[in-house]
Amino acid sequence: MQACCAEVGQHNRLFVNITITTVNTDLARILEPRAPRPDLRLEAVRQLNLAGVPAGVICAPCFRHHRHTQRSRSAGGSIAHAGAKSIFANPLFLKPCSASVFLPFLEKEFPRLVASYRERYEQRAFLPPAYGKRLSQLMARLRAKHGIRNEYDRYARRPHTASALAGEDQLNLFQRSA
Repeated sequence: MQACCAEVGQHNRLFVNITITTVNTDLARILEPRAPRPDLRLEAVRQLNLAGVPAGVICAPCFRHHRHTQRSRSAGGSIAHAGAKSIFANPLFLKPCSASVFLPFLEKEFPRLVASYRERYEQRAFLPPAYGKRLSQLMARLRAKHGIRNEYDRYARRPHTASALAGEDQLNLFQRSA
């Protein structure tokens, strides 16, 4: 894997973000029963970065009332240890189609939270901007604490080079030279 990723990283402009909702495996099994475990996702971040493909972590969705500070500290350390080049978070949003699945799930798994979620999302799909701002501030503190520089911005905004625009075909990524 590393050789292939290194080749892709040398010849292409990309940044990989992997979503990790929680580093707690037991909680992850409840929230995402069919998804890869958090430790496997963190290992993927580590391997990509070792191979020269910059990778970071998206902590999403962030749920209210899940002890953000304590869990975020734990996640921040694990993410930094994996060598993530960025970390950011997005709060949960519940559009009607998602709410019709999420709220019954919440009733089953976390019944003490249902009333609060119904109240917060009854009239809107997104939480107020102030919550997102607090979440961004928490992520900034975690990045500072763990020395994560958020290099995603550097890769995302890097100007296209002439070679990148020279008509290279995506299929070339999968062709090996003889």
